[in-house]
Amino acid sequence: MKTRPWLVVPVVVALLGAACQSAHTQPSQKPQVIAVPQDEMTRGTNSISPVQVDSTPVMQAPAAETTTGPKRLSYNSCNVDGPYIALTFDDGPHATLTPKLLDILKEKGVKATFFVLGECVAANPEVLQRAAAEGHEIGNHSWDHKALTKSGGSGVASEINRTNAAIESSTGKKPTLVRPPYGATNSTITKRLNEEFGLKVIMWDVDPLDWKNRNSEHVKSEILKATKAGSIVLSHDIHPTTVDAMAATIDALKEKGFKFVTVSELIAMDRPLPAATPTPVAPAPTAKKPKK
Repeated sequence: MKTRPWLVVPVVVALLGAACQSAHTQPSQKPQVIAVPQDEMTRGTNSISPVQVDSTPVMQAPAAETTTGPKRLSYNSCNVDGPYIALTFDDGPHATLTPKLLDILKEKGVKATFFVLGECVAANPEVLQRAAAEGHEIGNHSWDHKALTKSGGSGVASEINRTNAAIESSTGKKPTLVRPPYGATNSTITKRLNEEFGLKVIMWDVDPLDWKNRNSEHVKSEILKATKAGSIVLSHDIHPTTVDAMAATIDALKEKGFKFVTVSELIAMDRPLPAATPTPVAPAPTAKKPKK
């Protein structure tokens, strides 16, 4: 039987869409400690089942840089003069949840940064086009959420280049930011992402673990508890409970005086930390001369 080419494209698009509506999990971690699910390296892009979180050996990403300013290669947060923060959302664009989030952000007058997967951009290009058109920043989050530390040199290039191309094709603009899946990177990869691909590595300092705790009130509470001036807040626009939490979370953050900017705008405000003042050391007591 002859193959019907007109049947192939819908099938491919459907498979990509199914993959992008599955949950790319984000393991429990501090910003620099990463636990990768056991099946991460074997999970195909067409998997439609959510990945089950499992306890696995951790990989150590480099510690946050101690200096601030334009020469930094990676950021967990910024030292800013004012109550400015950046909301970031990973693993989309999702066909239905991301548009719902965009409605909320538009209503609240908030600009955010989306770290997107190339396979999801390919499946939902019109969603990304809308996000970019409405003033949100778009960053690279790899093609299919593989840990870059396990991808090899050519694998890293493929993950980054394919996603950059998909973003540029959809929005007309090449990204300048990248968030490695799981935050998994090392000094060599971070330097390469910056020097070869022109991408600043963006981590986070606020993580509500919304992938794990699918509860809107919990997401809101954790974000409010941890956010401070200069924070980069991590969330995922592929979970209904996260999207449902955002309107109330944004309102509560505004009540606390916070103002919302994109990650690049936050980085532009970053100031060098003041030099530490050395603690004065008291002179040692002079020993008394013994009486003769």
